[in-house]
Amino acid sequence: MTTLRLAPDPDGIAHAAALLTAGDLVALPTETVYGLGADARNGRAVAAIFDAKGRPRFNPLIVHVPDIATAERYVTWSDDADRIAQAFWPGPLTLVLPLRGGLHGDHGLSDLVTAGLGTLAIRVPAHPLARDLLRRFDGPVAAPSANPSGRISPTTADHVLDGLSGRIAAVLDGGACPVGLESTILGLADTPRLLRPGGVPVEALEACLGATIPAVDKSDPITAPGQLLSHYAPRAAVRLNADAARPGEVMLGFGAVPGDDTLSASGDLHEAAAALFGALHRLDATGQPIAVAPVPDHGLGRAINDRLRRAAAPRG
Repeated sequence: MTTLRLAPDPDGIAHAAALLTAGDLVALPTETVYGLGADARNGRAVAAIFDAKGRPRFNPLIVHVPDIATAERYVTWSDDADRIAQAFWPGPLTLVLPLRGGLHGDHGLSDLVTAGLGTLAIRVPAHPLARDLLRRFDGPVAAPSANPSGRISPTTADHVLDGLSGRIAAVLDGGACPVGLESTILGLADTPRLLRPGGVPVEALEACLGATIPAVDKSDPITAPGQLLSHYAPRAAVRLNADAARPGEVMLGFGAVPGDDTLSASGDLHEAAAALFGALHRLDATGQPIAVAPVPDHGLGRAINDRLRRAAAPRG
């Protein structure tokens, strides 16, 4: 299979929508990372996502929709969901809510999307190309990150092609992703819980709800995407909280700690988040182990450190 690179214009969007309608896989840009999209109602197309990525089928997928009204067709809405969605959608936030009608309701989604759970992870992306494609396709799109499972997430079309060329039909090239970290995942099926830190800081969600949001325990069963302990991983080993590289290592710097590549020389966490996966791709290409400077663990730093810890985790 030859993977097409589609231009970010009306013809490219129309071609991408036609491929999705035909049951093919299309990588699309979002403000977070590139997603590997398939029609979430088409079981064969959704299964192809797992096959292309080598993704475990117990790991659920995020469904992307163009607006709140469409989201309400697939999940049981709540006051908390409405408050959060009005504040943060479209944007880098995923909500996990009960499937409308339960697991075997008439929502029309493939069971593979939810990995057999009674909840659905859903979001409204902010990237204009993603929104144009969702409106043109006029259906829910299941889209995990467009990379081989467990590897560094893609923030450019070139990253997608490096990992999945020949396995998917096309990539809609929207340039570099501006946020650069996956969406925050907030569980609202019962008591609010932070299932994955990401592009929206948990402090902002807590301010919106007026309550502390506890994080999911790492020993809990997987209930949302992005909860595998080893994930976002370069091929080489990663060493965290390093003040300098050891012999044979390359250094990923931050703030006052310089490096062969640097997340943000000024210590700006937004700049660091946008740069993280691109820097890891570049350093991984050297074939050397990667040492990473300390990053503050607040705001977006919490999401950056989450991805770095998973990148450094022992591989199964």
